[in-house]
Amino acid sequence: MQLGLVGLGRMGGNMRGRLRSAGHEVIGYDRNPAVSDVASMAELVERLAPPRAVWVMVPAAVTEETIDALAAYLGEGDLVIDGGNSRFSADAPRAERLGKRGIGYMDVGVSGGVWGLENGYALMVGGDDEHVARLAPVFEALKPQGQFGFVHAGPVGAGHYAKMVHNGIEYGLMHAYAEGYELLTASELVTDVPGVIKSWRDGSVVESWLLDLLDRALDDDPELSNLSGYADDTGEGRWTVEEAIRLAVPMNVIAASLFARFASRQEDSPAMKAVAALRQQFGGHPVHKRP
Repeated sequence: MQLGLVGLGRMGGNMRGRLRSAGHEVIGYDRNPAVSDVASMAELVERLAPPRAVWVMVPAAVTEETIDALAAYLGEGDLVIDGGNSRFSADAPRAERLGKRGIGYMDVGVSGGVWGLENGYALMVGGDDEHVARLAPVFEALKPQGQFGFVHAGPVGAGHYAKMVHNGIEYGLMHAYAEGYELLTASELVTDVPGVIKSWRDGSVVESWLLDLLDRALDDDPELSNLSGYADDTGEGRWTVEEAIRLAVPMNVIAASLFARFASRQEDSPAMKAVAALRQQFGGHPVHKRP
């Protein structure tokens, strides 16, 4: 099958490689000419036979402008697939806008990171049945072998919604491993923290790919001394918590893990200063003065 691909970064570039390995013809465009197959989106569209299918794999912040620019070259019967981490609420308006020009739209949540080239990607798809069926060969090539790794989650927006929840869960899982790691490092009894993590990788109820990645990180840096304790968030955790509030769904772990990332960015927490001051005021407890 022939597919256009816009965005050839860490994810998009590997997806191009996996699809080509499966025998598909992929024509990719990226602003970086060193990795791009064509000089422009216009040339990309010209090289695709109608009806065209173009997968957009760019950061959420530039997805809207990228799809609008791409749509200027597309026409009736063409199909746009957004595989980035867009907010689900943008999907329906985008599909409606493209639909007025006869251009189809699908949203696909993609998980697999830099390991997807070798292992395959988990795909969560939102869109019409006919569009999903049309891209079935592409999905089959991208997903891992076997019965798992793909779902047609629902109509337009469902794919990104599922990916949002997936990433919210990821926040909670990562933070649970991180807290366990910190407790192990604080213990007077445990002398081989990386070894404990490694022992959990097989036969344990907490074994997972994330645990494998933590073990890999500790192999490279046993005390993680080369890293700063500052963790970014790219939006999906916030959106998950916002949806939990909207739907009155208790989401204690995911919310706490999101707030922990915020705390990681404070060198000297104003809130904890206030707590220390209050303890001193009501109980005369000692405070720690800054040097």
